[in-house]
This record gives sequence, structure tokens and C-alpha cells, in this order.
Amino acid sequence: MVRPVVKRFSDAISVADAAAADLYTFVSDRLKLQERVDVALTGGTVGILTLASASALDFNSLDLSRLHIWWGDERFVSSDHEDRNAVQARKAWLQKLNIPSVNVHEFPSTDSQLGIDGAAAEFAKFFDGQRISFDLMLMGVGPDGHIASLFPGHSCGNSEQSVVAEPASPKPPEARLSFSYSVINQSDEIWFTVAGSDKAEAVASAFGENPDELPVGRVKGKEKTVWYVDQTAGNLSWGC
Repeated sequence: MVRPVVKRFSDAISVADAAAADLYTFVSDRLKLQERVDVALTGGTVGILTLASASALDFNSLDLSRLHIWWGDERFVSSDHEDRNAVQARKAWLQKLNIPSVNVHEFPSTDSQLGIDGAAAEFAKFFDGQRISFDLMLMGVGPDGHIASLFPGHSCGNSEQSVVAEPASPKPPEARLSFSYSVINQSDEIWFTVAGSDKAEAVASAFGENPDELPVGRVKGKEKTVWYVDQTAGNLSWGC
């Protein structure tokens, strides 16, 4: 098993700046090696801070016609709802990128007139007949140890389907769409961006003796797993 890489920082802004700088290097390097690069973004406070930091970097100097953007999960609300990760990502970063609109792959919204189960099935069709493998998936972590919209005590993420519906999220909005564990674990690299003392127990669990107890401990990149952690989130694990 490949050991995770842990990068520790003083605060959330430092976490975001470092992850954004590494994201630029990652995309640039991968574009030199392959025809297409697929990156899944995350929402949340630190996730959006990372994208805001990325907006100051020269991504437009890269061939973005070969970059494809996804999300690990999404809130099943209207397409323009402020709770949507995609809406927040566009404001923070994507609207500044010279990337073709067809390369930005949002989960369905309620605008589709599909129910949540139908929306999950419809988006999953996009991947029929092919093995999904992201080059990189960015991940946040909830205080309860959830990742994407896969929550402790909820079994939907164990589905053999690529896209799963979560109708009863413990945090609003209740209706969510998410990639399953099997898809997330097919990512070449997974980067966790974590800050705040409320995340300390979840981080400690992921690095503890029984990491599988929480969703955060059930995922890892095939090639690399990287943790960008501030001193408060890492306090219980490393005393930093």
C-alpha cells in the first residue's frame, strides 16, 4: 500500500494556496504526458478557497481544451442555487478559465425534472461501457468524517453504480448526488484539503488503527494520496 503524503500548514489559506499551486503543476505535467486530463473538484470552505487561489495562477497558459472538470458530489437543487458546488466553483475559478463549456461536467440539477434516483441513473449513463478513472480528485472532509456525499452509517456509497443518490443527507440540503466509493478509489490521486479544529477527530480516525470506521478512511488514490492539513485539523494526529 502506498503511504499517504501529509503536508502541514498554519491555516486554511495556506492549505488552499499550496493545494492550488500543486494543482497547477499537476495539470501542467499531466497535459505533457497524455491527451486528456480529468480532475474532480470539491466544495466546502477550503475547497472553494483552493479554487479562489487557483484563479490567481496562469491556468489559461495551458491547453485547457484537453482538461475536463467534474465534481465528486453535488447538491440536488436548481442549477443556479447557491448551495451547488458548481455554482460556487464557477464564481471562484471556472468563469476565469478559457475552458470549453462541454469540458465542464456538472451533475444533474432539479431543472432536469428528474427525481433524484432518475438523475443518478441518467448521469451514470455517461460512463456506461467505460471504466471511470480520474487523474485527480480533490476531497474535503466533514467533521463527521464524510467525504463527497458519502456519510457515516449510510450505505448508498457501497453501490456498484458509479453515481449514487443520497436522499437524506444529515446536513442540508438533504438531496445529494455523489460518485460511489468504487469510482472515487479508481482516481490516480486523491488530495484532501482540510482545515479547522472541528475536523481533527475525523483526521485522527483516518490515520488511526481502524480508518474504515468513517468514509474518509475508506478512500485512497491508486498512485498517491495527499493530505493538506492545517495545524488545528492535524492537532490530534501530529500535535501540530
